[in-house]
This record gives sequence, structure tokens and C-alpha cells, in this order.
Amino acid sequence: MIEAANHAVNRLEISGVLTGLQSLRYTPAGVPVVEFRLAHESQRAEAGARRKVHAEIDAVAFEAQARLVAAGPMGRLLKAEGFLCAKNRRSKKPVLHVTNIEFIEATNTGN
Repeated sequence: MIEAANHAVNRLEISGVLTGLQSLRYTPAGVPVVEFRLAHESQRAEAGARRKVHAEIDAVAFEAQARLVAAGPMGRLLKAEGFLCAKNRRSKKPVLHVTNIEFIEATNTGN
């Protein structure tokens, strides 16, 4: 299709709180899948200043990652790694396709 596609990078790593979780379901081929939403908050440097970042992203996980998310409680902090893909053929809205999930234990540093 596009020659540059061989050199394209599509990798995302983001942490956030699990704020939306649909029921675990199965594809027609029997593959477990779950759709969920992450709410991310952080501070980043931009144009020489600190900026508060607030974002929500829809995500989907398959196989073992789907089972892991489906068993996780709402409000739990996690790190998700994966790639972005259009939601479907009719909607170009990006969705994070998660390939690795790690639940993060919240720590209180006293700051």
C-alpha cells in the first residue's frame, strides 16, 4: 500500500485508572475479548513549562490480557502497552489494542 508502512512505528505505553469495563465476551472464533476505558493523569514538560495532562482512551484486549482486565476491579491503576487501530471500518476513532497489561500497586510517598 504505502512504502513507508514498512518503517512505521505504532507503539503506545500509558498508565491510568480503569474507569470503564464491559463484560468479557467471545469472538465468533471463540477468542476472549474485553473493551475498557483508561483515565490518565500526569504532568509533562511542553514548550518550557509543566502541563497537566488529562486524557481518556478506549482500549480492547484479547486472550489472556482480556481475562486479566475483566478480573480487575474498577478504579485500579494499570499500565497498558499496545498499538493504536481504528475502532472499525466506519469509525476512524483510535482505540488502544492492548498487548500487555500490568496492574500497579498504588503507593503513598507522603508527598
